[in-house]
Amino acid sequence: MLTRRSTLGLLAATAILPSRAFAHVAPPRNEIRDTLAKRFTDLGTSGTFVGYKVEDYLIVASDKERSGEAKLPASTFKIPNSLIALETGVVVDPDKDVFPWDGVKRPIEAWNKDHTLRSAIAVSAVPVYQEIARRIGQERMQKYVDLFDYGNRDIGGGIDQFWLTGALRIDPVEQIDFVDRLRRRALPISKRSQDLVADILPVTKVGDSIIRAKSGLLGAERGQPSLGWMVGWAEKGEAHTVFALNMDCTEPRLVGERMPLTQACLAEIGAV
Repeated sequence: MLTRRSTLGLLAATAILPSRAFAHVAPPRNEIRDTLAKRFTDLGTSGTFVGYKVEDYLIVASDKERSGEAKLPASTFKIPNSLIALETGVVVDPDKDVFPWDGVKRPIEAWNKDHTLRSAIAVSAVPVYQEIARRIGQERMQKYVDLFDYGNRDIGGGIDQFWLTGALRIDPVEQIDFVDRLRRRALPISKRSQDLVADILPVTKVGDSIIRAKSGLLGAERGQPSLGWMVGWAEKGEAHTVFALNMDCTEPRLVGERMPLTQACLAEIGAV
């Protein structure tokens, strides 16, 4: 199995990505599939997909370049934010602790109501997670972002903005590394927190397969989308595939293509 940060080093060792930290394990098989890249161009956009088929020890990527480019995580940061909220006690119960609506009408109607952690992650309620981040505070947030070795670990730009407009950056392979550690309950926090976050992740069923994933959309809170994410893992029987996709979403029609494109890429590599 891949161990902490090893995906990054293994990809670097096989020249898929720029040099990164290496792990003392045998490298997995890996491949670049142009047919995956073509799915983005066929949609009239640019993007990247990386999948790690755990049991096959196989990394499949659409390209060598963009898969290593770090971007703002947008609402995919709700995964670590939820973990930190539970671990610090800012949220005790994801189904019972309520974050009251502040009364401010926002363009996404689903945000304009009271939320629990479970309902907030389901509709990607940015204001709720901004309040969670403020309650966590700068010091504790930095501590856990460092513990998770999450992206560039830079939370500059405001405690409730750093993942939206601030300094935090993460690339698709780093996303896979982080999400795989959550999937394996290998993050350096309690198993309870990891179990709860894995449980509240939105689920999409595809035939006999399940996809647990979190979307992200830069500019969603301003009504000016620019970059879309989808990160998580697929379960097909006993087989698991961890994945990360990002794509330019400068046209409204592309926002809704994130999950269909993710499913198509996962189907192509036999993950669903």
